[in-house]
Amino acid sequence: MLDKVKGGLIVSCQALHDEPLNGSFIMGRMAKAATEGGAVGIRANSKDDIEEIKKQTTLPIIGIVKRDYTDSDVYITATMQEVDELMDARCDMIALDATKQVRPNGESLESFVKNIRDKYVDVLLMADTSTVEEGIEAERLGFDVVSTTLVGYTNYTINQSIFENDYAMLKEYVDVIAVPVIAEGNVDTPEKARAVLNHGVYAVVVGSAITRPQLMTKRFVETMKE
Repeated sequence: MLDKVKGGLIVSCQALHDEPLNGSFIMGRMAKAATEGGAVGIRANSKDDIEEIKKQTTLPIIGIVKRDYTDSDVYITATMQEVDELMDARCDMIALDATKQVRPNGESLESFVKNIRDKYVDVLLMADTSTVEEGIEAERLGFDVVSTTLVGYTNYTINQSIFENDYAMLKEYVDVIAVPVIAEGNVDTPEKARAVLNHGVYAVVVGSAITRPQLMTKRFVETMKE
């Protein structure tokens, strides 16, 4: 799979239950549109969406399951239940929260990864991280890919971005982590996508700027009112 996405655009096709485009049929069509536009991969949420998307495209799929837990702020593929669902859906890679936040049932990230590897020996794993240090730890634990997905989304990285200070954080990710680094999170223009690729990332994930028209409409409206 990794060879297929190198240097390209992965489109995140997700719509949560409270969003207007929620539904597996719609996400399947969104993935088809992304394929026609030249995407090299899809990131998708839930077994149902992935199974529908696989009917519409042959592109490799990075799968996640977003589910809330009362004892943890971790919600991206947080437990083995979500991993099992994704393996049933036959996605090509599984992404999961690899931050230092407390996990459901107090399980350590190291233990979780070991349990996944013991059950699914050959599965490709992507670490969604919020700091360079978390990326380094994810590489040590054996993740195949490290992403910047959660930069700015943990309570200790609020207002941080891979774009600030002339891409300083992104540069550090690429410099100190040997496995492929995928840029994700607030890549909301083609120019930013090109820039992060030029800074040495392996591939780029874009979501809201392509697949959440309500947010793009809001940006237009707010800018027009300025």
